[in-house]
Amino acid sequence: MLEFSLISVFLVGLLGGVHCVGMCGGIVTALSFATPNNKPSLAMLLGYNFGRILSYAIAGGIAGAIGASSLLLNDFMPISRGLYAFASVMMILLGLYLAGLSRAVLVLERVGGHIWQRLQPLMKRLLPVRNAPQAVLVGMIWGWLPCGLVYSILISALATGSAAQGALVMAIFGMGTLPNLLAMGMLAKHLQAFTRRPAVRLLAGLLVVTFGVLGLARLLLN
Repeated sequence: MLEFSLISVFLVGLLGGVHCVGMCGGIVTALSFATPNNKPSLAMLLGYNFGRILSYAIAGGIAGAIGASSLLLNDFMPISRGLYAFASVMMILLGLYLAGLSRAVLVLERVGGHIWQRLQPLMKRLLPVRNAPQAVLVGMIWGWLPCGLVYSILISALATGSAAQGALVMAIFGMGTLPNLLAMGMLAKHLQAFTRRPAVRLLAGLLVVTFGVLGLARLLLN
């Protein structure tokens, strides 16, 4: 089941680029030029994204550990199946959001809003970025930006019932988002125009919905 989930979350990260470009576009553009010479650097972009994915993995590990503690009650309640069902439903809601058909998943973003308010000033103090280690630190802060896409996949990390597997799920998801956000740093204007096309958003969203429906179907068949 985990192997299928890893493929799914990677593809969700990749397809979710239609959201990432809009959500993180301003940050990526600012960071791309947040250097002393105001020139985007591939090394810096890799540093930002490594830090971001590292934060995702940390959050996934925490979620997986929480899931592990809840699974101790599995003899009394079907918690494992319930968590997987919840993760699949969240995947469906996420796909509907990416397709522009629902905004229900955005409720999750309010959860992390207070944390981001405290971290954002710290990011500003680290600018301009002068070296790769500083870029990684900035990226780690960026990784806690409130995002319905990230929070939806965190439910999948929670459902693994393992800190290690939860971290792996979020790291793989982060790798899926990498191509779009690296391209965003280099081709911001052109990529934004492409991902804003209704047909592109609809196709990406419906594919993500399919992953959620398949997850529910697998639960019913097992």
